[in-house]
Amino acid sequence: MIDIKLIRENPELVKSSQRGRGEDESIVDALIEIDGKRREAISAFETVRAEQNLLSKSVGAAKGDEKAALLEKAKGLAAQVKEADAKRAELEAATNVIAKQLSNVLDPDAPIGGEEDFKIIEHVGEPRKFDFEPKDHVELGKLLGAIDTERGAKVAGARSYYLTGPGALLELALINYAIAQATKAGFIPVIPPVLVNPPAMEGTGFLGQAAENVYHIEKDDVYLVGTSEVPLAAYHMDETLDAAKLPIRYTGYSPCFRREAGTYGKDTRGIIRVHQFEKVEMFVFTTPEDAKEEHKRLLQWEKDFLNAMNIPYRVLDIASGDLGSSANRKFDIEAWMPGRGEYGEVTSASNCTDYQSRRLNIRCRSQERKGTQYVHTLNGTAISCARAIIAVLENYQQEDGSVVVPEVLRPWVGRDVLTRR
Repeated sequence: MIDIKLIRENPELVKSSQRGRGEDESIVDALIEIDGKRREAISAFETVRAEQNLLSKSVGAAKGDEKAALLEKAKGLAAQVKEADAKRAELEAATNVIAKQLSNVLDPDAPIGGEEDFKIIEHVGEPRKFDFEPKDHVELGKLLGAIDTERGAKVAGARSYYLTGPGALLELALINYAIAQATKAGFIPVIPPVLVNPPAMEGTGFLGQAAENVYHIEKDDVYLVGTSEVPLAAYHMDETLDAAKLPIRYTGYSPCFRREAGTYGKDTRGIIRVHQFEKVEMFVFTTPEDAKEEHKRLLQWEKDFLNAMNIPYRVLDIASGDLGSSANRKFDIEAWMPGRGEYGEVTSASNCTDYQSRRLNIRCRSQERKGTQYVHTLNGTAISCARAIIAVLENYQQEDGSVVVPEVLRPWVGRDVLTRR
């Protein structure tokens, strides 16, 4: 949610952001109009309530016929107060509905455009030159007995899979490695709930543009999360944090669930785009002043993870139309996947400024300034396991179909080379 004061004072900035995202800028005018009515309703309510309070004091001092008359007037004022309060509440709710339709204001440095208009910030590492025809992760998964998409589809439908033997060991190694590295960097490890209530899901911005990809269990009115960003963001919902203790950094491990609506026919082979996968997420609550630097730090930690595994990758500055509603800027890392012959996303890092904290009502208080302010939130993927598995299998494959285990993962895998046993 955007600060309504910013919208009133600089509507063109917000309209420009909406245009940059390819979204409806008329929402800004609609919001300003209803906000005006809301403020008038608040003023009317406060005026009649003040009159009611003044009258109440007069009633206490009055006697006889004067008191009876004042009591009769008080009844009429009570009805007016009730009516004014109802009108205020109605307009507050309507304003809130419209305000939540606006996406976060873009960072001025974010590239403008659609999905293909990202900017490549850097390339790290050179794609390996094979002296044999490299296999993709589906072939390697079958040879190793590591990935079983056929039985996955039989049991759970399309875009489902089993990880078995070496595949299961590799995923567990990736999780443990990511958690260990994040903890070393000062993140607090968390295993969060993956069923969340509507305020948590809506507060993080996943019931807007992303709603079609969210699983909703109607009977219990709860949602399966598509990322542990949701429960981590909502962890401090309706709390005021001590600014002196910021940043607070959490790393959450969880299964993630996505319907993948609108991707019919896209990336249907293997485990690149699936309904369930494991992920280790980094999430930060910080001050507005430090958010941009924290964004850079998140990206560097993600790069460190991939650098340690010696997998070639490129870093993208994602264009405005592909950001998602909560982020005002996002960096993606795409690993080289030789079996696919292209780069594929494995991590992302987003700065959500105060967009989520306003919706979730998370503030901070410091001794230096009066009152409170909304914290800024950021999130970044430490490891998205299914896609990281693809990158490891395809980059470290050998001609016989075995796969060398990256050195940093060997303590958890328990072997140097993955072979079928």
